[in-house]
Amino acid sequence: MNQAITSIVLRSLICTTIFLFISVPSSAFAQSTNQNELPLGISGLRETRFVQQLTPGVTYTSIKRGIPSFEEYYSVDMGFFSDLKKAKVTKQTLKKHGFDSFILLIYNERYNDLYKDVLGYVIKSGKFKTQSEAIQLKEELVEKGFSNVKVSYSGWEKRNITGPWSIHIVEIDRNLIHRMTASLALDTVQGRETVSSIAKRMNSLVTINGGYFIMHKHAGTPGDLIGISVVGGELNSEAINNRSAFVLGGRSTAAIAPVSTSLYIQSSKGAVRTIDGLNRTIGKIRGCGGRFDQQLRHNITCTNHNELVQYRPIYGTRTPVGKGTEVVLDSKGTAIKIRNSRGQAIPANGSIIAGIGEAAEWLKKHAVIGEKLMISTKVMSNQIPISLTKETHIVNGGPLLLKNQQYMIAAKKEGFAHSDKFFYKFGIKRNPRTLVGIKPNGNILLVVVDGRNEQVSVGLSFEESAILMKALGAQDALNLDGGGSTTMAINGKVVNHPSDAAGERAVGDAISLIMESNM
Repeated sequence: MNQAITSIVLRSLICTTIFLFISVPSSAFAQSTNQNELPLGISGLRETRFVQQLTPGVTYTSIKRGIPSFEEYYSVDMGFFSDLKKAKVTKQTLKKHGFDSFILLIYNERYNDLYKDVLGYVIKSGKFKTQSEAIQLKEELVEKGFSNVKVSYSGWEKRNITGPWSIHIVEIDRNLIHRMTASLALDTVQGRETVSSIAKRMNSLVTINGGYFIMHKHAGTPGDLIGISVVGGELNSEAINNRSAFVLGGRSTAAIAPVSTSLYIQSSKGAVRTIDGLNRTIGKIRGCGGRFDQQLRHNITCTNHNELVQYRPIYGTRTPVGKGTEVVLDSKGTAIKIRNSRGQAIPANGSIIAGIGEAAEWLKKHAVIGEKLMISTKVMSNQIPISLTKETHIVNGGPLLLKNQQYMIAAKKEGFAHSDKFFYKFGIKRNPRTLVGIKPNGNILLVVVDGRNEQVSVGLSFEESAILMKALGAQDALNLDGGGSTTMAINGKVVNHPSDAAGERAVGDAISLIMESNM
């Protein structure tokens, strides 16, 4: 067991506070009491729990809490403003066109690492009991020339609501003989696959969606993970340095920890340069945080016109076409081909180093056919190397929610609050969430919370996600990719309600629990 994971697991064992969770040997219903109810929304809400032991040491719990409130309403969002004066100008413009509106203050929540009380102001028009009425108003506003208007539901952002929430939890005993793995969709960087498809392909007992990934070509390589990806000891994507990740180091070893990567290339004569990326579109850095731009900005694509990127067979059959220089390496790292363009076939037992700008000039100067280019790869947590074995799997995520049973929402630190507007939509508003946690006894929690469905589940903010995970007994907890990606499959069947209108979303990777009998 490597030092980084060992130290975190040992710290988890010295904590003595253990949450008592409903656990029965077979399926059962249980009505919660006020004493044990989840701390979501107002207290005293109706809460039902369905508990099922999937196999010895693996318990699935479905919790339904609360009800839709008659006080909630639909409205049309006219925009987010950091400046109150600008918000008031928009309000006056609406009034001139005959539309009533009001200003909603967007407050920060207690445990986020942003040191401000008010994030901004949202202009809303209308208060309707039905969504269809709000849609009609939206159409009228568009006809009058207003753009970027959206229908919203007050329960997605109002505090102290009555719900509802639909929560799905799988708790895995750390002493269970099992294998937890990460897996790339379709076993390739460029692949996308639904969670249920991955679950069936892996023959898993439980599968949830994993880390953030690129959805559209303008942002980079579709399917590419936004941050670190390690599957079976193979590094497939570089880290967004020091962002928290879910680390699996063996059958019963897991940690939530900041992870960074360091990749270097060295010529036969000793010249050294950083490799900027791995298996991604060269020049595009999704999430930012590259060598020359240290500010992390989630869902933003930064650019760098001087990059080296390594492509391995897991990327696909060919590198992206474009200007620059490429060096083809065989399995021993020997340069066997050099071309002043990009877009070559990736050798099955080798790799390609591609360069643009200054990096292309470095390759021209230092790469020599028949000579080796030595590549060094390091994965670290808190500057301690993580040994990559066949049992090592790492899934990107963020932000960190809990550390040592303390609320520690690293939204700003990990790039999720680069603007107040983005953070309002991503972290303050309720959304579907996929969460992982580790309890003091080492047990692992896999949690999905449905959202964007006012009749089924409104979702959670970052703070509510942290509160939920602590209530479930987690010592450390991490937010994974959510929204339309949020999915849990048990024995290949989806048990939650994915929020995309088209149904289950194809994702970039997943986390699976595979039993010994299925291996």
